[in-house]
Amino acid sequence: MSDSTPVPLLGGLVFPEGPRWRDGKLWLSDQHAHRVLTVDLQGNTEQLATVDEIPSGLGFLPDGSLIIVSERDQRLLRWTPESLSLYADLSGLATGLLNDMVVDAQGRAYVGDDPIQVGAEITTGLVLVPPDGHPRQVAEGLHYPNGMVITPDGGTLIVAETFGAALTAFDIAENGDLSNQRTWATLAEGVLPDGICLDAEGAIWVASVFGGEFIRIQEGGAVLDRIAVPGRWAVACILGGEARTTLFLLLAETTLEDLAQGRSNGSIETVEVAVPGAGWPSGGREGAPWDSSARPLGTKSPPRRPGRGWIRRSP
Repeated sequence: MSDSTPVPLLGGLVFPEGPRWRDGKLWLSDQHAHRVLTVDLQGNTEQLATVDEIPSGLGFLPDGSLIIVSERDQRLLRWTPESLSLYADLSGLATGLLNDMVVDAQGRAYVGDDPIQVGAEITTGLVLVPPDGHPRQVAEGLHYPNGMVITPDGGTLIVAETFGAALTAFDIAENGDLSNQRTWATLAEGVLPDGICLDAEGAIWVASVFGGEFIRIQEGGAVLDRIAVPGRWAVACILGGEARTTLFLLLAETTLEDLAQGRSNGSIETVEVAVPGAGWPSGGREGAPWDSSARPLGTKSPPRRPGRGWIRRSP
């Protein structure tokens, strides 16, 4: 079990989400501040982009450019140091709000489609955005798909089902399709998984959003470690740093009612762990050149706006 006390890195955020490690910095969305930013290990920040419709998951294409989930208008945006542009319009496929995303080594983006209302019988799925083709749905029947990881061999995708209290695995085909849906781990009562990250021993760190802790879980559900963050939501996590053994903990002090109004006190803390990170996110090529020539993917029609839901942004 971890005997380290989390060390504060950054305060003054609203609701941090979607952490990724690249080029010596942590990249993240501060959702209800409508911004994407980076922070280094000394706590120095740089704002990269403003996203009016709430930024969520982040990922990097093979050319090094950043793609950003724009939650409420169901789009992916492409950021380079020179511009912020449309990358893909998923309004013809998504049924609710877009949420987290993982991008593999080939630049294929898997995006969670989350329901506006939640309930035991309400399910949605995952949308695949390939770099050289049309977006398509590749999974369904998921209870609020949230954080995702891809194993180092690129063969398995694992997604957190927040209101299914489970981690669910799929095989990844050569064309990016998903198959062989199965339960990777059933979580204990009260553990609702939000963000997740994978380590080199094949275990997964899970942010137990309302449980106030980060839990390291092996396939089958056995708990290997816990890091408590009492009084705060455990929103998301990622393994980064020079050796990829720094576990970044994204936290929020809020309630469902306050978050619906955009009120939250977010922060980031770190813990050093023994087992480094593996796979994706944060498993791609570093320092790749920028390429601003790509065209947007998806439909050309104006996006439809989903109505207001249970809360402005659920976990």
